[in-house]
Amino acid sequence: MRDRFVRPTRVDAVFNTLVAASTRLGLPLAGSRVLAVRGRSTGEWRTTPVNPLRVAGERYLVAPRGTTQWVRNLRAAGEGELRHGRSVEAFRAEELPDAAKPPILRAYLAAWAWEVGRFFDGVDKNSPDTRLAEIAPGFPVFRLVEAATR
Repeated sequence: MRDRFVRPTRVDAVFNTLVAASTRLGLPLAGSRVLAVRGRSTGEWRTTPVNPLRVAGERYLVAPRGTTQWVRNLRAAGEGELRHGRSVEAFRAEELPDAAKPPILRAYLAAWAWEVGRFFDGVDKNSPDTRLAEIAPGFPVFRLVEAATR
């Protein structure tokens, strides 16, 4: 399940384009940001909209569709930027081990299920910890550290 990937539909692509455009204009949808990460092959900036999450004073990114290109790029680069409007926040990323993911996945589902719940195959914020632990390998989670606003 570690290499789980849910391919975006055409509706997903249109929605992501609209969310990214709105966020770039400084009008993020419910706190969304545009994630910018250097491509692992080209070194060029690659961008995609994401839903950052704050839990107990720490910030996280969760990949609801699994091992996407942005996940692979972030693993390789180890750092990136969160953008909205003219604001750019640089960060370093630390990927969480599977055992540490359940409380973050629960908080993510509490905050963002209205948008990404369909990727969790019936698992929701009220699911038992054992169920969240079962699915954890299929959902990469990164803690954002040393964030600095530019």
